[in-house]
Amino acid sequence: MSNFRTEINVDESIHKIEYDTQVTFLGSCFADNMGHKFKECRLPALTNPFGVIYNPLSVAKVLKSIIHNISYTQEDLHYHNEVWLSFDHHGSFSKNKKEETLQLINDQCRISHHILKESDFLFITFGTAWVYQLKENDQIVANCHKYPSGHFHRYMLDIEKIIATYQQVLTELLAFNPHLKIVFTVSPVRHWKDGAHGNQISKATLLLAINKLCGQFNNCHYFPAYELLIDDLRDYRFYAEDMLHPNSTAIEYIWDKFEKSFFSIRTLEYRNEMRKLEKAVKHRAFNPATEQHQRFLKNQIEKIERLKKKYPNTNFEKDLVQLRANII
Repeated sequence: MSNFRTEINVDESIHKIEYDTQVTFLGSCFADNMGHKFKECRLPALTNPFGVIYNPLSVAKVLKSIIHNISYTQEDLHYHNEVWLSFDHHGSFSKNKKEETLQLINDQCRISHHILKESDFLFITFGTAWVYQLKENDQIVANCHKYPSGHFHRYMLDIEKIIATYQQVLTELLAFNPHLKIVFTVSPVRHWKDGAHGNQISKATLLLAINKLCGQFNNCHYFPAYELLIDDLRDYRFYAEDMLHPNSTAIEYIWDKFEKSFFSIRTLEYRNEMRKLEKAVKHRAFNPATEQHQRFLKNQIEKIERLKKKYPNTNFEKDLVQLRANII
């Protein structure tokens, strides 16, 4: 045998992401990883506006809130550990004053409503089929906020529940934004607290539900992030120290597959130019006063002026301010 691994060849998407294409990422921390990559490349992306969310029902609730621009009220908040919090949001939204929590939540929802309306792609990453249900009102929570476990029922969603929920949500979503392309992924992060078998059953449930939805909606597609780590890389060398999350090497590998599938030639060129610019702006000279370094700064400013004409939708003002501040 000349090949000692099972490499996955990801099909090239017929729908391409251009450098000015608006993209939205929702879901688990893997969605955060991909959103961070977009930010590094200076590509427009909205990433987890309610915070990291792992289960499909909570992601669906986020989508409905954004589509309908729902305003939260103080009845939607809970007071715990001296902060006002929402079970639909990450802890970063929790504040000492309920007015601050509500303003943060509603401002983010309003902004996300407009961005999702203009998005060309929505990437949804499911992390687990296990959910926590608040006993007092049967609410499925996105975040337990360190409440004692006795406040929740814990159970696994079945395939039919996920499919039925998303049949409704996707119908609403495509009425809200008909040109939206939706790409599902399953997070390769292993949820070990569910046990080895529980994690596998959970991931299988998510995969089967997504497969059914992609067969029912022409706008829905699947990207095999889960399979790229589990079946392609398939080695603890590609995991972080906790042996559960992909490490930087694995993320780069999956990102490379993502780029080759979705990025246009123009976007790849843009990405290369932004990386070079980022490196130049971050460069710190040992002696900033030298003629050589001053010439370097002026050359970078001239390059940015050319890039501004080439990419009019990209904001380079922070780069210019930083470079000009170092000119003597």
